[in-house]
Amino acid sequence: RLPDDEEEAEVGWQEKLFSQFEVDLYQNESACQTHLDRQYHKEILKLEKAGGRKNYRIFTYTDHDRFTNLEEHCQKVTDSDHEVPSYLAERMANVRRRRQDRKPIEANSLKSKIITWEPSEEFIKNNRVINTPVQTMYIMGDLGPYGKLGQREYERVLCTIKVDGNGVITVKPDFTGTKGAYWIELDRQKRELWKYTIENASIQVQQEEEEREQRVFRDLYSRHKEYLSGLVGSEFETELVWKLAAEIHSLLVSAQGYEYDNLYVHFFLELPDHWSSPAFQQLSGVTQTCATKTEDWDNVAYFCYPFTLEMFFSQENESEDCLPQWPVLYFEVLSLEFWQRYRVEGYGSLVLPASPGLHILTIPTWRPVELGTVAELRRFFIGGSPELEDMTYVRIPATFKGERLSRFGFHTETTGSVTFRLYCLQQSKAFLETSASRHRMQSVLDRLGGFSQQSSVYNVLEAFQKARCRMQEARESLPQDLINSSFYTV
Repeated sequence: RLPDDEEEAEVGWQEKLFSQFEVDLYQNESACQTHLDRQYHKEILKLEKAGGRKNYRIFTYTDHDRFTNLEEHCQKVTDSDHEVPSYLAERMANVRRRRQDRKPIEANSLKSKIITWEPSEEFIKNNRVINTPVQTMYIMGDLGPYGKLGQREYERVLCTIKVDGNGVITVKPDFTGTKGAYWIELDRQKRELWKYTIENASIQVQQEEEEREQRVFRDLYSRHKEYLSGLVGSEFETELVWKLAAEIHSLLVSAQGYEYDNLYVHFFLELPDHWSSPAFQQLSGVTQTCATKTEDWDNVAYFCYPFTLEMFFSQENESEDCLPQWPVLYFEVLSLEFWQRYRVEGYGSLVLPASPGLHILTIPTWRPVELGTVAELRRFFIGGSPELEDMTYVRIPATFKGERLSRFGFHTETTGSVTFRLYCLQQSKAFLETSASRHRMQSVLDRLGGFSQQSSVYNVLEAFQKARCRMQEARESLPQDLINSSFYTV
C-alpha cells in the first residue's frame, strides 16, 4: 500500500476540484480559449499561491465543464468497446436537457399562448421530447500509477449527481451505507482493485427551518394555483354530474395449457352504460405470435404484451337505484401454424377490478366443440374449428333483452388459461352547482373509489339488490288473501 492510495474529500454541489491534468493544462495562459478556461487559469494561480490544491486523486467536473457535454453526448447502452450507436441514439444525443434561458412573457399575452394552434417545424422539433432542465456534476477519480497522475486514460467516474428542474436529486451509484464499498478493477501490468465509498455529509435541517420551508412552499403553491386559474378563467358552466375516471395499465403476461403452439390473443373492451372513453383510445388489440416452451407439465407462451385503457363513468343522477357496472375485457386465444392456418384455442372474459392497485388474475378459457371424430380430424389436418359469432356470448351478450338465456345443447371443452397483470388507477370527485352553498358531499362513487374495501362493499350491495328483487317477485306471486291474512295476524 502506497501513501497516496487513500484519500477522503468532502464535495459540495457544483464545487470545482481540479485534477492534475487540468492544473497542468490551465497553468499555461496560451491554452485558455474560452472565458471559462481563463477563469480556471486565475483560480489555479490562486491555488498555487495558497500552497497548491488539497485534493490529490479525487476531483470533479461541474455542469459547465467540457467533459459533461461530451459525457452526455456519448453515453453508451452497453459496456462493449465496439458498440455502434443507433440512429435514434444519435438523434437523441443532440437534445441536451439543459436549463434554457427563457425570456419573460408579458402578462397580457399569456392567455393567448397557452395553446400553439399553428406550430412551426422548429417548435415541433424542440418540443417532441420531454426536455426537463437538468444540472449535472461528476465526481471523478484519477487512478493512475504512483507518480504519474494527470493522464486522461486513468480517469474514472466515481459518482454522477443530477438535479432536474422539479427538484429531484439523482445520485448514481447510490450512497453506500451498509452495502459496502464499490469496486473498480484496472487491467494493467499489476491487476489493481480500487475501493471507494459515497456518504451523505449534508447537515440535517433543523425543525424550525423545515417548518419555515413548508410555509414558503404552501404560499408558493397557493400563488401558483391562483396564477393558473387566472390564465384559464372561470368561464365554464358547472353541471351536476358524478364522474369517475379509471385508468388500467395492463400486461398480458402468459398463456398456458393449450393444445397447439404459436399462440396469439385477440382482445377487446366492452363499455357498459354511462361509460365512455377518449376518441383516440384503442379498445381492442392483438398480441404478437408467441412460441411456447415447456415448464413443468404445461406449455407456456410468455407474451409480456402491455396495453393501457382509459375510461370515464358519468352518471347524471346519483339517486338512481343502480350500481355502476364495470367494463368487461373479452379475449380469445388462437394458434397459428406453418401454413398460416389458425385454430381457436379458447374464449374468456375478465371483469375489470373495482378496486385500485395491482391485480394478478389467471382466467380459465373454454372453446366450443363439435361431437364426432370428423370434427377433430378437420381441426387437426386443415385447421379451423367452431367459433363464436359474437364474442360477448362468453358472458351475457349486451344485445340479449330476454329474461332467460338458455345454452342447452351447446357443447364446450375446457382448455388452458391466460394470466393478466393489471395496475388500476381511479379518480372521482363530486361537483355541486356554483350557486349552491358549495358544500361538497361524498357520492357513492367516491366511497367506492376511496375505500380499500371497495370490491367487498360492491359485492354485498349487488347481492342485496338481487335478494330484494327475488323477495318482491315472490311476494307478487303469492295469493292476495294470504298476504292480507298475514298482515292482520301480525
